Amino acid sequence: MLRDKIQNREAGIVLYGMTPPKENTQIERVREIASKHVSRIQSLDIDGVVLYDIQDESARNGDTRPFPFLPTFEPQKYSGDFLSELNLPKVFFQVVGKHSEASLANWMQNNLNNGDLGVFVGNSSSNQETQITMDQAYEIRKQYAAEMPVGGVAIPERHYAKKDEHLRIASKINKGVSYFTTQAVYNVEASKNMLSEYYYHAQSNNLPLVPIMMTFSPCGSKKTMEFMQWLGIHFPKWLKNDLTHSKDILGSSIDTCLRTFRELVDFSLKKGIPIGANIESVSIRKDEIDASVELLENVKDILNKKL
Repeated sequence: MLRDKIQNREAGIVLYGMTPPKENTQIERVREIASKHVSRIQSLDIDGVVLYDIQDESARNGDTRPFPFLPTFEPQKYSGDFLSELNLPKVFFQVVGKHSEASLANWMQNNLNNGDLGVFVGNSSSNQETQITMDQAYEIRKQYAAEMPVGGVAIPERHYAKKDEHLRIASKINKGVSYFTTQAVYNVEASKNMLSEYYYHAQSNNLPLVPIMMTFSPCGSKKTMEFMQWLGIHFPKWLKNDLTHSKDILGSSIDTCLRTFRELVDFSLKKGIPIGANIESVSIRKDEIDASVELLENVKDILNKKL
């Protein structure tokens, strides 16, 4: 069980992440999409499914969004209404600022009743109005749903810029966070820097090393790369050049993800960091969806050989 692996701080947890359909999608089409999700995921050897709570990040990034923002189904509702056949733990991302105390407590109780987990996410910009802060969300969980495992998001690129992501991780662990997923990784140096600081800070402060699932997302086109960069994912210049000029950008991106993951696994296991993976399928393009399954199977193979 996923929650047992998290509680035991095990390495090798593998999740499959996806975005619910757009809210304006016709119900018959939603059922069709969900059926494909269920069929694809049931064949995978994974510990759980991540469902993202998408928010408009235009307030954080003033550049033109490569793809227009359209609201998606609320993850918990999409899962309950359309993914009931999927007998796997769900990890629901949730933007806490849109909740009142009562509605957030109710959301957590539903998770507990269904055996699901949560990841708290803050607003994309500090300028946005919020009803509940992240600190309040942790307190509400402690009061109403202490048994619900709650995760956090770690961002290697933010550490690359601000050098303090390990302190954010430590602060969240002290507030009850028991696992992390990252933003999609394409900069191995930023990820190793973050993991190194996390490890040595934990050693110095007697802090438990909790599982960190490094996220990987196939990139199948220049447009997808532009969007990933808009979201804050960093492609080193050499890698951006290689992918841009590749005759098979999707295949090259998978090779890059696997090479990066191998390096991060070796780096983490030597230090006892319980590393895992979250493979994203957030595209509507069939080739990128199929690539995410291929990537996941190769990631599982790497972990099986290393653990």
